Amino acid sequence: MSHPHQESTRGPLFDPVFGADDMAPEVSDRAWIGALLEVEAAITAGAVGIGRATEADAAAVAVAAAELARDLDPAELGALAAAGGNPVIPLVKLLRDRADAPATAVHVGATSQDIMDTALVLLARRAGRRILDHLAAAAAAAADLARAHRATPMIARTLGQQALPTTFGALAAGWLTGLDDARIELDRALSALPVQYGGAAGTLAAVAPDGMYFADDLADRLGLARATIPWHTVRTPMTRLATALGVAAGAVSKPATDVVLMAMTEIGEVSEESPGGSSAMPHKRNPVAAIAARAAARRVPGLVATVLSSADHEFARAAGAWHAEWEAVTDLLRLTGGAAHRLSVCLGGLHVHVDALDRNLGLTGGAVLAEKVVSALSRHVDDARAIVTDAAVSGTPLDADPRITAHLSADELAELLDPTRYLGHAADLVDRALARHGGL
Repeated sequence: MSHPHQESTRGPLFDPVFGADDMAPEVSDRAWIGALLEVEAAITAGAVGIGRATEADAAAVAVAAAELARDLDPAELGALAAAGGNPVIPLVKLLRDRADAPATAVHVGATSQDIMDTALVLLARRAGRRILDHLAAAAAAAADLARAHRATPMIARTLGQQALPTTFGALAAGWLTGLDDARIELDRALSALPVQYGGAAGTLAAVAPDGMYFADDLADRLGLARATIPWHTVRTPMTRLATALGVAAGAVSKPATDVVLMAMTEIGEVSEESPGGSSAMPHKRNPVAAIAARAAARRVPGLVATVLSSADHEFARAAGAWHAEWEAVTDLLRLTGGAAHRLSVCLGGLHVHVDALDRNLGLTGGAVLAEKVVSALSRHVDDARAIVTDAAVSGTPLDADPRITAHLSADELAELLDPTRYLGHAADLVDRALARHGGL
């Protein structure tokens, strides 16, 4: 039954590119099979407490489940699953055939969706913790950048155009805050993921009068949240998870996009520690980690939409909407984790080129500080705004326009055009973001 070459990942060619290679073991077909069997073994173990199985049955099922988790070929199970529409149906048969226990001691009172949903919750919990680690690493790198460049002046850009002075630290603090927000939301969604156990129609009839106790015991055994009631067709646990993963991907995309743009040859304000080359152009130094993070994250919103649009499960069991979640959520975990991983690599080795920040800050000859000059000049002339606007539009440096220098001295203009004197609360905002980060 064992086929090691089929135990790797959903995409061994591209997973390393998109940072998902370390996520692969958590969301592979092999991991899915292991989680399904873990749930089945826990059900039999719990059944001992309500007199539906013996300790010997539980031990036998646990051994058989471990053997199948190790040996079962995912391709074989997949082929068998097609007839019934999910892999639990043939897996239960294989487990009953393999285990030295009565058939009634396996899959006690459960329906296929109980096993599939709980297995997906287990996968999400485990993969999600790894995603949280990657988000934490990216946030730590952003915090280091914010701290190191708290007062490093740079130009802020709005709508793609130079706006006012800010600091690189303030930009990095924005990255940090988004990543911290995403970590909080994802951690909350992961912690709330509940067990699923309701039986054929969600009434736990097959294990009554012990059903409520049995479902809670199963949650405790698997380390999951207890479910208020079975959520077979109330998919808030899945939609909450998918949304949190979407938020995390967005928080990753923001700094990745900034890095890609700031690393452009014409801007040159940052570069990655290990940039990628080109197969055709020897001079290229591509910010490949940021690019890969952005690429992986871009695939996430569509999957989030799939999960959200599949929340209308009819009656007590959905025909198709439930099935659509399995791969969508698995891929969400893989891609969000990969994006966060690649961003942590990007930010962890990011080089900030202060000379380029200074060069670009002075690119307009002081025009970005025209607001201050207008205010000072208006004390001398009535048409200050028109004079300064005309100089800025024509590209004349504000400290060289005779209509301005006739009224404002060189020293006064130097002070007015000093970007470090118009940073507002940039440094204070960095401090606030760092303080919050340190308290998480």
